[in-house]
Amino acid sequence: MRALSVIPLLLSVWPAAAPAQDMAGDFDYYVLTLSWSPSWCRATGDARDADECERGSGLDFVVHGLWPQYEQGYPEYCDTDERDPSRRETQAMADLMAPGLALHQWKKHGRCSGLSAAGYYDAMREAADRIAVPVLFDGLSRDIALPPAVVEDAFLEANPDLTFDGTTVTCQGDALREVRICLTRDLDPRRCAPDVRRDCSRPRVLMERVR
Repeated sequence: MRALSVIPLLLSVWPAAAPAQDMAGDFDYYVLTLSWSPSWCRATGDARDADECERGSGLDFVVHGLWPQYEQGYPEYCDTDERDPSRRETQAMADLMAPGLALHQWKKHGRCSGLSAAGYYDAMREAADRIAVPVLFDGLSRDIALPPAVVEDAFLEANPDLTFDGTTVTCQGDALREVRICLTRDLDPRRCAPDVRRDCSRPRVLMERVR
């Protein structure tokens, strides 16, 4: 019986198993995330003097990222043999997102896609091109407060291929934050897994006017 007393000591010095590394290309579907630019500017961008938050920028919904997902959870910062994008490649994304964000999205999410940096950026651009922003929000000229369901319904109406269980709206405080759209690996609409469907629970969300 005395020998059992060494077991806690052995357990305390035995190295813990390292967490499994997420593998590039091993995922189930994508989430295309569109941020409401005025909300991001108020929460973050203004403090950074971000160019996209200047008056006259005219930005409404902007691409935040294209995120590989598992049916539960998601991979991030995967090991990949693909090189990081060049400055020219991230600068070429400036019409879609800030170059610094483009680099961050590649490092955190793009490396998990199994694509090259150029291929990932092409996929992000193609996914964004397939989604129409509702006319209701195009160049919004005044602050409005809407139920989140109205925002979601507007996207469903503008994009007949989207479904209720494949689109979700998130908020931060009193403001609309993002619209998230679930897509297959071929960038076709699909349902979101339950952990992605976290709709904003506020009765109304603020959509500040476009700057």
